[in-house]
Amino acid sequence: MAVKYLQQVREAVRNLNPQDVRASAERRLAIGVAAPSLLPLVEDFLAPANISRGKRFELVEFLYRVGDPGAPAEYDLIIAEEGAASPPGAFVFAPERPEAMVAEILERREDLGLALARAFPPFRKPVVERVIQSVASENALFALVTALPDVIPSAIEIPWAVGQFASDTAFLTMNQIRMAFLLAGASDRPLGYREQKAQIASIIAAAFGWRALARNLAGKIPFGGGLIPKAAVAFAGTWLVGVSLERIYRSGYGYSRAERRLAYGQAYQRGTVVAGAMLKVLRGRE
Repeated sequence: MAVKYLQQVREAVRNLNPQDVRASAERRLAIGVAAPSLLPLVEDFLAPANISRGKRFELVEFLYRVGDPGAPAEYDLIIAEEGAASPPGAFVFAPERPEAMVAEILERREDLGLALARAFPPFRKPVVERVIQSVASENALFALVTALPDVIPSAIEIPWAVGQFASDTAFLTMNQIRMAFLLAGASDRPLGYREQKAQIASIIAAAFGWRALARNLAGKIPFGGGLIPKAAVAFAGTWLVGVSLERIYRSGYGYSRAERRLAYGQAYQRGTVVAGAMLKVLRGRE
């Protein structure tokens, strides 16, 4: 059984290419600042004093005064001063609430999220949280879809579902490995199969436990009532993997056993809410 599962995982991960994540994370950004007097404030926010001098020097090279000699002709983002005339599409920087600019940028330019998180500390936490929430929700949805015989996955927008998977556990594991790549990229850490081999091995090993727990819960609740627990386990297991990796990348050490138990319990409760909302939508399609 274990050999079959590992073969399925190996087949599934062939769809993953960490080079694509690396390219997105390492994209060199050009950020224009429309007001000359605003540039020092933007620099201090995006490249705070608690980072190394070398890293700060590297980051401020992404910033340009719009119109200066040698500045790029085009920018990925333009930052403007609050209350001042600004170019179309510019993002407003207010020194007293800079996090509002971060939220707006990530909302409108999601494609730049990994590169911004890797380069600039203020973007890291919100991007990491988005990645974890997104992948945990995807896995919960996949667990529901594969358990509902009358729901055809192709009838639902599942852009990440590629190929036919012999087991949902193999897909969920693959998606957690994809999340590990995304979190490493957002956290400015080495990413790839070789670079993250210990984390990937841990994800694969833990999947056996999540699989057994989901089956046990689903089997104890009759008349399809186990659908939500199964999806909640998929959500919580993925969430725990994500927050554990975030802790490692941020501080160098993982969760203790007690912290893992607490985090899993909280994520499971959150997962039941997410799964319940998803199931209502899916039932409406039948």
